[in-house]
Amino acid sequence: MVDDRELPEGERLQKVLARAGIGSRRVCEEMIEDGLVTVDGEVAVLGRRVDIDHDHIEIDGIPVPVRPGLVYYLLNKPAGAISTAADTHGRPTVVDLVPAEPRVFPVGRLDADTEGLLVLTNDGDLTHRLTHPSFGVDKEYLAQVEGTPTRAALRTLREGVELDDGMTAPAKVSTLEPSLLRITIHEGRNRQVRRMCEAVGHPVVRLVRTRIGDLTDRTLAPGEWRTLEIAEVRRLWAASSGDDEAPR
Repeated sequence: MVDDRELPEGERLQKVLARAGIGSRRVCEEMIEDGLVTVDGEVAVLGRRVDIDHDHIEIDGIPVPVRPGLVYYLLNKPAGAISTAADTHGRPTVVDLVPAEPRVFPVGRLDADTEGLLVLTNDGDLTHRLTHPSFGVDKEYLAQVEGTPTRAALRTLREGVELDDGMTAPAKVSTLEPSLLRITIHEGRNRQVRRMCEAVGHPVVRLVRTRIGDLTDRTLAPGEWRTLEIAEVRRLWAASSGDDEAPR
């Protein structure tokens, strides 16, 4: 019997989806039969073969990562770790906290003093979608600030703050305690939340990112990481596609 992988036409689609963790091969076959799966924009049929290095596969309009060797980590970044792959000053980096192989990179940056959730991956396509402001992926933070923000200060944060690199987009802001704010933005400017709060007269004392898209995890201690499940990866893709009904 000849292995599908040895055939020049590629592998059967249901086998590729099952290996990617979408479900059993039978479940994947049913998805194909129901017309939920597309390959390069065309509705797939049962028996379709695909090239996993080049074909773009989607289920319900959400991309499915099928290239071999892709990994996705969720890290609870501790204060002091640098959000780069390497640091010329010898400071600890977020990459030092996850497995060395395969090599991964942080998706966006949290400054050294900021804590919280950070995705690391070797999937460049997803990295672009999560970091480019045009895709509008929410990032939520808890910000402990100096003093008690007034209603006027909160309104300014919500409507947009004039910074040295331009006006920020509107943010979602709520008060949890007199000096504790929940702030949600979808831009990724350098130290943006800190600069926004400082601009309205309430510098940040402590900043923790608690959510990316709808991805959150309260069980990870600072410095701990885990591998994302395929459903979570697809939810990140969904968030970058503006799809509120993310697959679970």
